[in-house]
Amino acid sequence: MDIHRTFGEVVFWEDGRLRHGGRVDMTRTALEGFGKTLTSTDDVVIEATGNCMAVSRVLSPFVRRVVIANPLQVKAIAQAHVKTDKIDAGTLANLYAAGYLPEIWTPDAATERMRRLVARRYQVVRHRTRIKNEVHSILNAHLIPKCPHADLFNGRGREWLKRQPLPDDEQIAVQRHVRELDRLGEDLAVLDRQIAEGTIDDPAAKRLLTITGVDLTVATGLMAAIGNISRFESPQKLVSYFGLNPRVRQSGLGAAHHGRISKIGRSHARAMLVEAAWAAAKAPGPLHAFFVRIRAKRGHQVAAVAVARKLAVLVWHMLTKQADYLWARPSLVTHKIRAMELQAGKPQKKGNKPGPAYAYNVKKLRDQEMRVAEQAQKGYERFVDTWRPRPPDEKARGRLNPARLE
Repeated sequence: MDIHRTFGEVVFWEDGRLRHGGRVDMTRTALEGFGKTLTSTDDVVIEATGNCMAVSRVLSPFVRRVVIANPLQVKAIAQAHVKTDKIDAGTLANLYAAGYLPEIWTPDAATERMRRLVARRYQVVRHRTRIKNEVHSILNAHLIPKCPHADLFNGRGREWLKRQPLPDDEQIAVQRHVRELDRLGEDLAVLDRQIAEGTIDDPAAKRLLTITGVDLTVATGLMAAIGNISRFESPQKLVSYFGLNPRVRQSGLGAAHHGRISKIGRSHARAMLVEAAWAAAKAPGPLHAFFVRIRAKRGHQVAAVAVARKLAVLVWHMLTKQADYLWARPSLVTHKIRAMELQAGKPQKKGNKPGPAYAYNVKKLRDQEMRVAEQAQKGYERFVDTWRPRPPDEKARGRLNPARLE
């Protein structure tokens, strides 16, 4: 089926021949009626679109399997000179019959729900950022100096904003933007609570919280994108899934050229990893030492992406081996978990007895954990300081340039 927003083009593959099956409306009633005409031994092949998951859920009870194709890898459709819905559906059928159809992993209902929540939160945060930028642009257009307070949109910042000499229409626009920020803040709080409620009993998400720089939002976004870690055979597969692997160009006997990262895959999860990389690079530990080492050679932007890739490898090992981060700071991890519980709506614990997250408020304990992290950082620095560049293999160079062997 080549599905669209309002209809789907159907082609049947039987005994090596294609037969046109007409069009089916993209409604639940029409799809159920079409599903009743199929048998329990049929396979349905569709392409990944915005409504493919709903189509898959409706047709799955009637057939043996619903396969969702990866549109980025079905180049026979994207690069066809004659392109119609019927031809596209026939191409999907032929590729699946030949065993060459690249299909995507279908998440379960809980993972799909978490993906929707994380995506909606990301949209709300981006909208809030856009509104804040519009307010800053208004101030800049009227030569208003920078706000002396830490945040322009907290209580003190808003009082300062009201006193600025802006035209009447600009004052109204700023007030409208501030009201919109408050409304989006309420929506963001609701989404954060829903995300925390769905993650509070997930041991994998709690394990990711042990990494310095990874908060609840990042851990939830990564788990929603990964789903079942067993579907990734190696950490390189997970890195490639996030689009953090470099592009490689090589042909014939020439040397392989590595370029920028591919950026093919879960863009939202990749953005979260880069955000976590910046946070991890600021805290003492091996990741900070790795960031500094790469920054000295390639600059801070490349170093941040390299740390994000390192985090992806680290996540694979932690989830596969079911082990926490070795250099975790216990009081910080407990503080994160307690913040997640409060965000999920659990009651606050009152009384004279300190709670499990109390250690994070004791500066002496925090400093002690920081010193342990600094020792780990120094250990990594000493370890890489002993590295020496390895001379190229003469046999390998001879294979690339046969004239060397003569």
